[in-house]
Amino acid sequence: MEHRRSKKGSVPRGTSGEIELIYLDNAATSWPKPNQVWDEITRVGKTFGANPGRGGHRMGIDVSRLIYEVRTKVARLFHFPNPLRVVFTNNATEAINISLFGLLQPGDHVITTSIEHNAMIRPLMALRQTGVEVTFLQGDQYGRIHPEEVKQACQKNTKLLAFAHGSNVIGTVQDVEQLAKQAKELGLYVMVDAAQTAGLLPIDMQRWGIDLLAFPGHKGLYGPQGIGGLCIGDDLHLKPLVYGGTGSQSEREEQPEHYPDRLESGTLNTPGIAGLGEGIAFIEKIGIRTMMKREEELIQRLMDQLNQNKAIRIYGPPAGENRTPVVSITIDGVEVNAIGFILDQVYQIAVRAGLHCAPQAHRRIGTLPEGTVRISPSYFTTEEEIDQVAKALHEITAEKRT
Repeated sequence: MEHRRSKKGSVPRGTSGEIELIYLDNAATSWPKPNQVWDEITRVGKTFGANPGRGGHRMGIDVSRLIYEVRTKVARLFHFPNPLRVVFTNNATEAINISLFGLLQPGDHVITTSIEHNAMIRPLMALRQTGVEVTFLQGDQYGRIHPEEVKQACQKNTKLLAFAHGSNVIGTVQDVEQLAKQAKELGLYVMVDAAQTAGLLPIDMQRWGIDLLAFPGHKGLYGPQGIGGLCIGDDLHLKPLVYGGTGSQSEREEQPEHYPDRLESGTLNTPGIAGLGEGIAFIEKIGIRTMMKREEELIQRLMDQLNQNKAIRIYGPPAGENRTPVVSITIDGVEVNAIGFILDQVYQIAVRAGLHCAPQAHRRIGTLPEGTVRISPSYFTTEEEIDQVAKALHEITAEKRT
């Protein structure tokens, strides 16, 4: 299997050299990346140094062509018909902000869920201060909402249904197709935060009826940090979040009306976009369903072993149900930050402990204010690594009992 190799990481302060590191924090950012991602970033940085759209010379044209090719890869992956309405951003958070601030106005009403990330919650709370109404749907025990809930929450001024496709805390996956169908019947726009699902689960914008899709490049798409994007349906015209030079219509003092320029002011992250393109190419080569099956097997293996220990509590849908590759746990009598510290310092296992920038999700599952320990493998994680983290957690619980 390509890139299935030992992973090296940093060492504790005061030591030198490298240690073997088990990296299980892929829900934050994926690592390692396919080698071709870094090769392409280096190649573009060394040979395509120009600004896209800022010059008629050969290098500038080559860069513009490369960026358009990556737009087409994004559009193809998400079954989105118009590459020119793929807008590149710094991350999914910026894409969400562009969507919400570009579409909603005072007096509008938006429906969302009780398990959202702060990338969704904080912009909505800022908009609430301007007169936008917000309704949080509770859903079932895992935060999965039903189309009927959307219907019941809809008001005369409701404009948007906005929600995360997958929870970064408990792995809940929303039924986007059914929710979007209900939203369309009610005359609503649909915005999906694909931070935890882009590259990990199939997404079909056209068939499902998604108007706005925000995605990060650095997670399941295996691109570098500092790149993300937003796919915008043809019938939407968003107010820009940032204004400035676009390399087009320079004679005008007003922001261009056409896409993607309308929402892409300033110099783009060309090396990052190039790396993202190679991350998508890697996914297309392996096959998203093949990669998804691999990650499902790893989650099943981990949960099977953790379920044997009564001191370990697992949150979220059970293995075998539709879920993202994250497992959140607590251990009776042990603080989650202590678990994360021990895993890092004693076992050289990188996980994330705390609230994961999603306090409402933790309130929903009863883990405020401490949070959980989140374990998130990737396609590159080995069975041996899964067994080692399970063994380490069993040893931590045994130490607590003694």
